[in-house]
Amino acid sequence: MFDTMTVTKAAGAIIGALLFLMLATWAASGLYHVGPEGHGGEGEEHAQAYTIPVEEAPAAGGEAEEQIDFAALMAQADPAAGEKDFGKCRACHKLDGSDGVGPHLNGIVGRDVASVAGFAYSSAMTEHAAEAPQWTPEALQEFLANPKADVPGTKMTFAGLKDPQDRADLISYLQSQQ
Repeated sequence: MFDTMTVTKAAGAIIGALLFLMLATWAASGLYHVGPEGHGGEGEEHAQAYTIPVEEAPAAGGEAEEQIDFAALMAQADPAAGEKDFGKCRACHKLDGSDGVGPHLNGIVGRDVASVAGFAYSSAMTEHAAEAPQWTPEALQEFLANPKADVPGTKMTFAGLKDPQDRADLISYLQSQQ
């Protein structure tokens, strides 16, 4: 069947093919490089062909935000636009005196913080009542900008209204719903 010479030729062919593959891989890696080795180690800075200057963003809580003339915004606030903005609140809050996922909001402007009887406020909100006892338009403006930042630990998952005029419009609409 198989003699020694046939087995030797087959083994030589396999070993020769593997040797050729190894040498071809070595030669190819010399020409074409893939991976971070040889181009700067892991975590090292790489040379850039060009850079784009970018202004530094203020650190979170480090620098004060630009001051908003909220009184002027409230003077030109539009309750009809605020009613449209209230659509974002409507999923959790009602204006008919009954509570939903969140407490009812009719009469919120001027009301004490965390004061709706029977509603289970988060401990963060009840602690916030000691710091800011009433929902003034200014307190609402600050809270509506970013509820999680104003009252850390609140159960309210709303991300906030970024536009100050939208907040003023919404507060104006809520004032009309006393």
